[in-house]
Amino acid sequence: MFDALFFDLDGTLIDTETLALATGIAAFAAHGLTVEESFMHGLIGKDEPTSSALIRAAFPGLDLGGVRADWGSRFETGVEAGLPLKPGVTELLRATEGLPRAIVTSTGRPGAHRKLRIAGLEGLFDHVITLHDVTAPKPDPAPYLLAAEKVGLPAARCLVFEDSETGAEAAHRAGCTVVQVPDVIAATGRWAHHVAPDLIAGARMAGLF
Repeated sequence: MFDALFFDLDGTLIDTETLALATGIAAFAAHGLTVEESFMHGLIGKDEPTSSALIRAAFPGLDLGGVRADWGSRFETGVEAGLPLKPGVTELLRATEGLPRAIVTSTGRPGAHRKLRIAGLEGLFDHVITLHDVTAPKPDPAPYLLAAEKVGLPAARCLVFEDSETGAEAAHRAGCTVVQVPDVIAATGRWAHHVAPDLIAGARMAGLF
């Protein structure tokens, strides 16, 4: 039914969003600010420049550099402790061997490859599209259009697995079929062809199994 599979990374294949949420709240607290989880949820799926702009708008006098450094240090400590895979990742990747596969992430190139290595996913994808490879990040369709170009297929022949609204919008606007498996935030379903509780259920909905 599909000729290629594209996967978001954080929150879709690896469980990093919970870690990012907890370490972010701790970093803000260390700088004297109590932030609501709802505000942190608004940063999910955003690239760093976009999330930084949102933080500056909400807290104009904040030492953003200091918060970012603290947050990054706490997050990296957690990453080094190990990155658990989301349910169904191993089974899905094993079942789809032979199909072109790509990672499409809003993380920068060094961070994306490091996460793949730590999670044991390095070398399992034909292409890794990162923030550094595009001029416009998600929710712009550019990352998924580039992935389709890399595998030499029309976007309509590509199935995407995403967790966030931002990522689902990018894939939908690119013309891909979208399976959304929400992580921290519930899906609205606006940008997804299928909303599933886990990756395997989503693959079945899309007709892969």
